[in-house]
Amino acid sequence: MAVLAPPTPVRTDVVTDVGHVWWRETLTILRDPFSLIFSLLQPLVFLGLFGPLLSGLAGDGSLFGGSSLQWFLPGVVVMITMFGTSMTGSSLQFEIMTGAFERILATPLSRASLMIGRALKELTPLVVQAAIITLVAIPFGFVLHPLHVLAGLLILGIFGVGVGALSYALAIAARKTEWIFWAVQQSLLFPLLILSGMMLPLETGPGWMQVVSKFNPLTYIVDAERLLFAGSFGDVKILWGLIAALVTAAVGLWVGIRSIRKATI
Repeated sequence: MAVLAPPTPVRTDVVTDVGHVWWRETLTILRDPFSLIFSLLQPLVFLGLFGPLLSGLAGDGSLFGGSSLQWFLPGVVVMITMFGTSMTGSSLQFEIMTGAFERILATPLSRASLMIGRALKELTPLVVQAAIITLVAIPFGFVLHPLHVLAGLLILGIFGVGVGALSYALAIAARKTEWIFWAVQQSLLFPLLILSGMMLPLETGPGWMQVVSKFNPLTYIVDAERLLFAGSFGDVKILWGLIAALVTAAVGLWVGIRSIRKATI
């Protein structure tokens, strides 16, 4: 009687694995769309309350180099990116606590694809939220430059992948003490946002703050987004913003993949 050999595991390439992981993570958003809607409330509040204040502060527009809304909206979109991607590690912490992540590690999927797919998932809510915020601002005087906004979202997407990967790496490092994740995330998030000039021009701040901002990659992202949302393609600051996004993505994915390869939950 012939003995049947056990089935050979189906081997897939990294790109296919990344696609599977991305789709699995995206399904969590589709199953709970209210979390995406709720996450829009904070940037809408910022836009609704800070917009009129900045309009009064700007006066003739010289402080912001033009429309205050044209200046402030890109900062709000960057804020969406930072809040959304920096907190993604919390979902991984939940999977670690429930044992789901341990089961995922036991699958034949490559560990690199687990991190890359999760990080790429951050692009989906980012594009939807940024598009909604931008469309909401048009009736209030925001001038839309579609191609420039798309270029800005591409840069933010690259940057968001890096921040998301770093957030996942932090969640893995803090898997035994959940509060450390939130302590580090909150301690870094707000200084980075403030020192990027997201809410107010850094030119009005003290000299030490302007110097420190030069070492903040988010500063270059914010500068590039403002130029793009204003309809400019020719400023060198846009290139610096793209470089900052690419470096952040490269560092984030390197740290994230390294962390998940060493993970033993």
